[in-house]
This record gives sequence, C-alpha cells and structure tokens, in this order.
Amino acid sequence: MASEDKTSSAKAAKRKAWIYSEEQRPAFADWFVGGDRRKRFVRYWFSDNVWNLLHLVGHFGLKLLPMDACSAFGARLGVFAIPRFHKVAEKRARATIAALCPHLSPAEQEALFIENCRAQGRIMTEFSVVNRLAKHPERIEVHNMEWVLDAAKRGPVIFVGMHLGNWEIGPIVLQRAGLVPYINYTPPPGRAKAWISERVRRKNGLNFLPPGLQGIRPAVSALKKGGIVSAFCDEGVGGKLRGPLFGRKPHLEGNLAMTVRLARMTGATICPWYNLRTDGFRFVCRALPPITLPPEEKNGERLLDDIQLLNDTIEAVIREHLDQWFFLDNALPTS
Repeated sequence: MASEDKTSSAKAAKRKAWIYSEEQRPAFADWFVGGDRRKRFVRYWFSDNVWNLLHLVGHFGLKLLPMDACSAFGARLGVFAIPRFHKVAEKRARATIAALCPHLSPAEQEALFIENCRAQGRIMTEFSVVNRLAKHPERIEVHNMEWVLDAAKRGPVIFVGMHLGNWEIGPIVLQRAGLVPYINYTPPPGRAKAWISERVRRKNGLNFLPPGLQGIRPAVSALKKGGIVSAFCDEGVGGKLRGPLFGRKPHLEGNLAMTVRLARMTGATICPWYNLRTDGFRFVCRALPPITLPPEEKNGERLLDDIQLLNDTIEAVIREHLDQWFFLDNALPTS
C-alpha cells in the first residue's frame, strides 16, 4: 500500500502547472484574412464591446445606490436571472446539491438552491460598493485575528480564504490589522470585467502577483521576505470543481497543492479564514487555527497528506455553508 501511495504521488508530481496566457488583440489585417480570424476580429472589436459597455454602465450605475440597496437588488436579480438565463449553471448547482446533501428533502434542496442564487446575485452587485466597507467597520465582525497577527510576527503567512459570504472583504480586514497581502490575480474573461476587477481590488489595497505558474517565483520571494500571500483553495475551473476534494483522492491540479508547496518552500504558516453574510451587507469574519505542516524526512514525501490536511479544514466549513458558496454551480468531477 505504501509503495502504491508513493507511485501515485510521483505520477501526480509530474502534472504540468497552469500557465496563463492573455488573449491577443486581433489586428485589422485579420478582417481581410476572413474565416475564423475575421470572426474573432468582429467578436473582439464589436460584439464584445457591446457587453463591455453594459458592464461598465452597470458597475458605475450601481455605485449610485446605497450599500444595502445595492446588495438587496443583487439578491433579487440572482433569483430572477439564474434560473432563467443560466440553465447550465442551474443544472450543475442542483446536481451538486443533490450529491452533497442527500439528507435534505427535495423542498430543502430547492430552498438551498434559491438561497445560493440570492448570494450569487449579491456578490455581483456588491462589487460596485464593497470598498465602502473600509469606512464602516461596524459592518464586519472579526474573530480570532490575533492568530494571524501572531503567525505574521513569527514569519511568512499564507492567508487561505474561501469563496463564502463576500471574500472581497479579506483585504479590508487585513489592512485594519496592519497587514498588506499579495495575491495571485487572474483577470476574469471580458475586458471591461477585467478592468473593473483590477480597479476595485487595487483600491482595496491588494498587491497583485502574476497568475498561474508565472506567479510562483514572486510569491516565494514575497514569503521569504516575511510577507503575507492570499490564496483561495476552493475553486472551479471550466465548470468543474478542483477543490475541495469532496471525497476524491488528493491531486496536484490546483491551489490546494500550490499552497502546501509554497508553505514547504518558505516555512510559511497557513492561516485559513472565511466570512459569512449575516444580514444583508453585513458580515462575520473568522480566522481558523493556523496550520503548521508536520515535519518530513524527505522533501515531498508528505505532499498528498499535506493537501488532505488543508482540504479537510476548508471542506468542513464549505459543506456547512453551501448556501453562500460561490462555486456551488460547478460540477463534482467523476474521478
């Protein structure tokens, strides 16, 4: 059995890291080439720009609303739009709920789905006003932040969040505690959404690291200098969940593996945290007990065990709060 585990670990270690590549801007010459290159030119310069304009109008229009009104509008929008215009995501969410919550009755599963639609809608609209929370500390109740501060005094910290509540409040909480985080930033699809996302997060005090493999060296450098790097180990890619594992064997394709590898390379303490929405645009933020990875005699011999250790911490929290989990509409992989 031990030999089999070592073989599995060796095979997993050979998996390629994800390399981010930015979409290239089509040249005017592509129009004359025709075919797929012309279609891409039309999409990039005409079709996409209609959506870019709508996203910009929506983002800045929502800024005119009070915070609570903006959040409440998002809740109503989510319940209205997701079942009508996001059929694939709805189907995946219902299947994931059925798989993770067989103990719930059909009516309870339906109520969970609807509540998640509200949460999804709130997240989208709150992006326009989330930075206002920095001036309203009474809206964020914080627990156990001393664990993170103590770890930061001892050395580097990886601040591991979860996509619950509204995770954009993480930098606000850290800055309030005197900590400035770095984060691997992957721009969302769509030029307007990418611009809005970067603008909001820079104003929120985040320092960006390159996405994917390109961000590993800068992250290691920041940690070795005693810095704090923010990471999220629950993730969906291409409509499928990478983390948490939800009963699958540990794998190296995602942020769970990246986080424990960074911790091993730099001696960083892993500090998990999450926040939950309590009432409209108000939140409670909790730090969990810090994780110091157990010693290992040979580099990498505990890799899969480390991944399982971190996974078990975040999975327990997410299972308990699926109604507020952003990735509920992703499918559980079959293997």
